[in-house]
Amino acid sequence: MTGSIAIVNIGQLVTLAGPSRPRVGQELRELAIIPDAALLIEDGRIAVVGAYRELHSRITPHAVVHDAQARCVTPGFVDAHTHMVFAGNRAAEFERRIAGATYQEIAAAGGGILSTVRATRAASEDDLLAASRRHRDWMLRSGTTTAEAKSGYGLDRATELRMLRVIRRLDAEGPMRIVPTLLAAHTVPPELADGRATYVRWIAEELIPEVAAEKLARFCDVFCDDHAFTVDEARQVLTAARAHGLGLRLHAEQFRPGTGAALAAELRARTADHLETATESTLDALRDAGVQPVLLPGSVFALGRTQYPPARAMVECGLAIVLATDFNPGSSPISSVPFVLSLACLEMALTPAEALTAATINAAWSLDLGGEVGSLEPGKQADLLIHEFTDYRELAYFIAAPAHPRVFVAGRETTADQ
Repeated sequence: MTGSIAIVNIGQLVTLAGPSRPRVGQELRELAIIPDAALLIEDGRIAVVGAYRELHSRITPHAVVHDAQARCVTPGFVDAHTHMVFAGNRAAEFERRIAGATYQEIAAAGGGILSTVRATRAASEDDLLAASRRHRDWMLRSGTTTAEAKSGYGLDRATELRMLRVIRRLDAEGPMRIVPTLLAAHTVPPELADGRATYVRWIAEELIPEVAAEKLARFCDVFCDDHAFTVDEARQVLTAARAHGLGLRLHAEQFRPGTGAALAAELRARTADHLETATESTLDALRDAGVQPVLLPGSVFALGRTQYPPARAMVECGLAIVLATDFNPGSSPISSVPFVLSLACLEMALTPAEALTAATINAAWSLDLGGEVGSLEPGKQADLLIHEFTDYRELAYFIAAPAHPRVFVAGRETTADQ
C-alpha cells in the first residue's frame, strides 16, 4: 500500500489509537504515541501510521510529502459544544459583568441570550453566514477540524430554520465538518413570556417534526435551568426529538443541582453539558446510562465563577468526559480548544493526556463520529495537526500561546482563508 500524501519527520505522533468506544479511566491517558513517525494518506483517509524507518520505502515518487520538522502531530480537535452562529456581540454586557452584574441579572434585564436573539433575528441569512464564517475561521486556525453548532438565537420558526440552514451551508462549503443541533429550547422568547407552555408545545409538535423532515439537525438540545426550562419541559421537548430520530443533548446543572442531569440519564441522552454543580449520585446515574459529560471550563472562566465541573471525580467513577469551548457571544466568547485544555488542567486537575483525549476521540464519539474522526488510525479521515511544539503537553502548558498549527482536513492542508 502506498499513500498519495505522506507526513514524514514526525517527532511525536499522537495517534490516540485504541478501543472503538469512548475512553474512560486510565484509557484517557493512553495516547498511543509513536516517536520518529510517518503517516501515509490515500484519498483523504489514513492508510497507515508507524515508524518512519518502516514506512519510508512505501512512499512513492509521486506522493506529496510534508515535512513535520520533528514536531508533534495530533488529531484535529473536535469541539462538541458551540454556538458559533449568531449576529452581533455582547461586549457591553462583558463590561457590566466586570462591574459586578451577574449573568442572571443581565438576563432578567433583557440582556443575555435575548440580546443576541434580537440581533440574530434582524440579520439576513447571508449576513449571518458571513458572521459565522468568521467564527468558524477562528476555530479552524487554532486546530478545530470538527465542531457541533447549535441554533437557539432565533426562538421563532423563521430564525431557527435560518440558523440551521447557515450551519448546513457552512458544513457544505468546508473545510470544517459541522454537526447541527436544534436548540430552540434555549430560553422563552419575549413575545411568549406569559405563554411558555405554548412555546414548549410548539417546539415539540411543530418545529421538531419540520426540522427532522428537512434533516436540518442531527441532535436536539435543551437549556434546563431556573431561568430557562424546567425538567418537565425539557422532557417534553427531548421525548419529541427522540421520536423523530434526533439524538439528545442537554445543558444541565450549570448553576444548581437538580436541573437536568437525572433527566439526561433517564432518557439516555448522548451528552449532559456543563455539570458544574453535579453531585456524586448524579455522576453514577450518568455513567450507568452511558451519558457523556461535556465539560465547558471556558464558560466558568468567562463568567468569573470558581465552581468548575468535578472532572477528577468523573474520571474516577468511569465517565467518558468531553471538553469543549461552549463558544458563544455571552458566557464563553472562547474559540480556542488549546486554551480550554489549559483551563482543564489548571482548574479541573486533568492531565494533559486526559484533556487531549477529551477534546479529540471522546468528543468525536459524543457526536456519533468516533469511527470517522478523533484519532489517527487507518481508515479514518485524515484530519490532523502539525503543531509548533514537539511534545503534546505543551498544548496545555503554553497558555494562550499565539501558536497556529498546520491544519489538514481529509489530508489536505487548509487555512481559514481557503
